[in-house]
Amino acid sequence: MVITNHLKIVGVVPASGASQRMGRDKAVLELEGRTFVQRAVDALRCGGCDDIIVVVPEVPRIIRAAALNTDARVLTNPDPGEGPITSMRVAIGHLDDSADAIAWLPVDFPLVCGEMVRRLCDLARRTLAPLTLPVHEYFIEDVRHEKRGHPAIFSRALFSELLDPALKGGARTVVHRHLEHAAIEVFRDPRVATDIDTPSAYEAVQAGRTPYEDQPPQTKD
Repeated sequence: MVITNHLKIVGVVPASGASQRMGRDKAVLELEGRTFVQRAVDALRCGGCDDIIVVVPEVPRIIRAAALNTDARVLTNPDPGEGPITSMRVAIGHLDDSADAIAWLPVDFPLVCGEMVRRLCDLARRTLAPLTLPVHEYFIEDVRHEKRGHPAIFSRALFSELLDPALKGGARTVVHRHLEHAAIEVFRDPRVATDIDTPSAYEAVQAGRTPYEDQPPQTKD
């Protein structure tokens, strides 16, 4: 299908979390020779985002150095302790009026690839939905399951809600408010929903395993 609406979508990679469960800085962990932050930026860039922002903490400096190596625009979150929404607000606050949406790809989703991002950006541009989300669909013993993944694409229409200082629950609350009107892209690929934020999860993906094992429905004779 030809995409006629060119939404300017800015990719945003939040990399200012404390990485407490991992025990070391996730942004600089490596998978197949690339840091997590490089993989996120590459996915957004290959997926058709018009610009890419990485939001980093003031310390440790190693995260800023890794982010600068991606050639993305690097911004500092002065107060990351309040959660990921603070990085989102830093990024939105630095957008110019030409930006129509952000594609939010946390640094701990390093298995997301450019093709996934492109499918989501194309869907956002076709539908002009306020919210575009990926869902991984999988089956266990013939029972369908689904898991929401990333990147989530938030249109400018939602920026005021995301910036509201009274917002409780962060971006997740905004997602739930607008699920009914969201555009959903269904993937049969666990990588879109694989969150690597513990040492065991990191070890699993290094070994080629993902937590959402797919078992297609059995054909009944």
